[in-house]
Amino acid sequence: MSSNTSFSASSGALLREDLWSLEEYSEERAEFRAMVLAHKKNRQILIGDHILLLFEDRLTLKYQIQEMLRIEKVFEAQGIQDELDAYNPLLPDGDNWKCTMLIQFPDVDERKAELQRLIGVELKVWLKIGNSEKIFPIADEDMERENGEKTSAVHFLRYQLSEQQIALAKSGAELSAGVEHPAYVTPNVTFSEAATIALYKDLT
Repeated sequence: MSSNTSFSASSGALLREDLWSLEEYSEERAEFRAMVLAHKKNRQILIGDHILLLFEDRLTLKYQIQEMLRIEKVFEAQGIQDELDAYNPLLPDGDNWKCTMLIQFPDVDERKAELQRLIGVELKVWLKIGNSEKIFPIADEDMERENGEKTSAVHFLRYQLSEQQIALAKSGAELSAGVEHPAYVTPNVTFSEAATIALYKDLT
């Protein structure tokens, strides 16, 4: 695999030179996809049965960009830059986590009903480091994904950490999550050791 599959949380925004051409990606895709899926296992957590948080980094976002370019057959410079501009804001900044939140209900009718009941839930999904205060997210900074009738099945969340919380993370404190919404009552969850380590590495 070529050298541009090496990543670190502090290496900054993704650039055009970090990406493969469509032809190169077709050759690299199977191996790269397997690597990304393995990487994602320690960057996600399921809260209850229906809310999944996927924490983004350069590797997960590179994969999403490459897949979008592949699906849409984009090869022109401006089209590639448009995808980079859309996804780079989802990179964590060293003092926060950014994630994609998915509300998952396989049945279409059930999903429609639950999205009506779960209005505002994206603001109620908290993280907690050790004994610090719960961290509630800033949601959907790029665009509004909710209206007066229902919420969206997909949201983008930013969890901004204080200096105290970053210090607790660096000390190896437990990381947990939960939801404070009357229509989604479920036990709190604790991140696995591997997932905790992966997310704490995002912090600089």
